Amino acid sequence: MTPPMTQLPRRMAAEAIGTGLLLAAVVGSGIMGERLSGGIVGIALLANTIATGAMLVTLILTFGLISGAHFNPAVTLADASQGGLLWRDVPAYIGSQLVGAFAGVAAAHLMFGEAVFSASRHVRAGGAQVFSEFVATFGLLCVVWGCARLRSSAVPFAVGAYITGAYWFTSSTSFANPAVTLARSITNTFSGIRPIDVPGFIAAQVGGAFCATLLFAWLVPAVPAEAKDAVVPHSLQRKTARD
Repeated sequence: MTPPMTQLPRRMAAEAIGTGLLLAAVVGSGIMGERLSGGIVGIALLANTIATGAMLVTLILTFGLISGAHFNPAVTLADASQGGLLWRDVPAYIGSQLVGAFAGVAAAHLMFGEAVFSASRHVRAGGAQVFSEFVATFGLLCVVWGCARLRSSAVPFAVGAYITGAYWFTSSTSFANPAVTLARSITNTFSGIRPIDVPGFIAAQVGGAFCATLLFAWLVPAVPAEAKDAVVPHSLQRKTARD
């Protein structure tokens, strides 16, 4: 899933900026939705959903051919486990994602006149929500692997559509991303999560990503020769570069 030819500093910048803009969209649209919804939580969630899904499409289209547009440590780890990213580059990717995520939250707060950082008091606890995060991340990685291996040009739209839907069919509203989860623990706004609830979410996310990756390693063990365009699988790009 990761373009191998782009220099690492450029890929790190793409991951940081993309993740930052994603978090700015998640947190900022949550604040805006809550302020304009008149206390109707469903309307605030709808606004949050639409903004996040749309932003994902545009960000993956923008940064996909630079870094692979992971914006998510679970995706990065899954990609590395299948040879799509060198393990030595994983810390740089995850570090960039985390820096970008926290910067994105700060930017959203500053845009809406909130404190730069504030610990969330939004309770997201219990087995149902943790299981929801497993399902949400499992589904996300199924979409990523299935589209990247069979119809790679559809990845941006499929991921955006999936997250839009997963906001509503999971009780956790589908964080599906450890960097997003950590960053949302420092926003005491609509989209926040208590820091104490973060470890359970992240464990479920990593587990879901791992299971989906194993499944697609069996379902589609090889990258088809016709796979190309946005978010090109690493192994195919390497072959193309050699040819």
